[in-house]
Amino acid sequence: MPLQAEDNVPPEGFTPLFNGKDLSGFYGWGTRDPRDLEKMSADERAAYKERSIKGGGDSKDHLEAHWWVEDGELVNDGNGLYATTDRDYRDFELFVDYKILPKGDSGIYLRGIPQVQIWDPTNEQAFQHGADKGSGGLWNNAGDGKFPLKKMDRPLGEWNTVHLTMIGERVTVELNGEVVVDDAPLENYYTRSQKPDPLPNGFFPDPAFPAGPIQLQTHGSEVRWKNVFVREIGVEEANAWLASRDADGFEELVNGKDLSSWQGAVDSYEVKDGAVVCKPGQGGDLLSKEEFENGTIRIEFQLPEAGNNGIALRTPLGGHSASDGIELQVIDTDGYNKRLAANGGGQLAPYQTHGSLYFCVGAKTGYLRPAGEWNFQEIDVDGQRIRVTLNGTKILDVDIDALDRTKIEHPPKGLDRRSGLVGLAGHSDPVAFRSFKIRRR
Repeated sequence: MPLQAEDNVPPEGFTPLFNGKDLSGFYGWGTRDPRDLEKMSADERAAYKERSIKGGGDSKDHLEAHWWVEDGELVNDGNGLYATTDRDYRDFELFVDYKILPKGDSGIYLRGIPQVQIWDPTNEQAFQHGADKGSGGLWNNAGDGKFPLKKMDRPLGEWNTVHLTMIGERVTVELNGEVVVDDAPLENYYTRSQKPDPLPNGFFPDPAFPAGPIQLQTHGSEVRWKNVFVREIGVEEANAWLASRDADGFEELVNGKDLSSWQGAVDSYEVKDGAVVCKPGQGGDLLSKEEFENGTIRIEFQLPEAGNNGIALRTPLGGHSASDGIELQVIDTDGYNKRLAANGGGQLAPYQTHGSLYFCVGAKTGYLRPAGEWNFQEIDVDGQRIRVTLNGTKILDVDIDALDRTKIEHPPKGLDRRSGLVGLAGHSDPVAFRSFKIRRR
């Protein structure tokens, strides 16, 4: 999408983060875990933000000491805190124009995580770090996306345009009209060193935060910014994008009319508004008619508050998914925990939260959309390895053969099965599934 000709006037559907006049909408934050701000009380946060903008006490790195506006351009002298949006963002599209000087080193933090790298690609002192490869890469990644696919920097002193999209943990970056990062997960700089002792089964570091601020980072020399525009991506658009990725070869089991594609507990389900819904107060496993061994399952589901269901894998007809097969939880984790607390109970066990391999391994939490919104989930089964990606973020990655079953109170029989029926493991709540696609391999 081309930018408007007039600087700092956003294209249709976008909102300016920089108004072309002052630092409104920004506070100061550095390379620091954004969760530290969340730990503050409301009064502490307000006081911190005020100091980070105007200074006070022992603060010398406040924004007004190092940032200013000149001819509609946001300028930083290469020092101090980073311009950080007052708002947090989940899925979004962002445009940024920047101009860098010799030996400049800068970046764009996404959800408070470093970073889309910006630097002087002619600075030989930084070639050891990859500056010669150009700007636009996710420099703090250890793997995919660390360096740009091609070098697209314009000559020093000219304006560059970054256009990026972030859905879930996945980021695509265009620099000056060319894709330089193609749908790569942004690794979380602040959690990548996590390694608890003992190491739990299926452990991997926490992924990118589900929401966070956008930051303009500067250090080393002057950097100028303008045309900083953001567009929040809604649920339906995000789900459509996720569904479009590698979309060939799937078979849809939800036909929108009836339950003719299913067997098992068909009397416990109904079709409402094109979605398969568990009838209130009823349950049981609604299963496919053919077995599934390896491949990918994609589902779109909607949870009522505290709603509970599940995805049945490797389940025999007439058996129970959680015991005779294996079950991946589908549950409004926060809502269910609130219900438990209101009734004087505890909290869900880690293996009971959404996306978890029931009885066995807990999934990462915090990536479900609020009750009533549609979620998009992908389940990849490759032999004994099962991965679950929720709304674009991986939340479970487990090798069944590596599980220590002596620590599992009720090991499901499905841990020893290599194939079986798949479907829905209803638990009496009206959880809706408007899509259930299977691709075998």
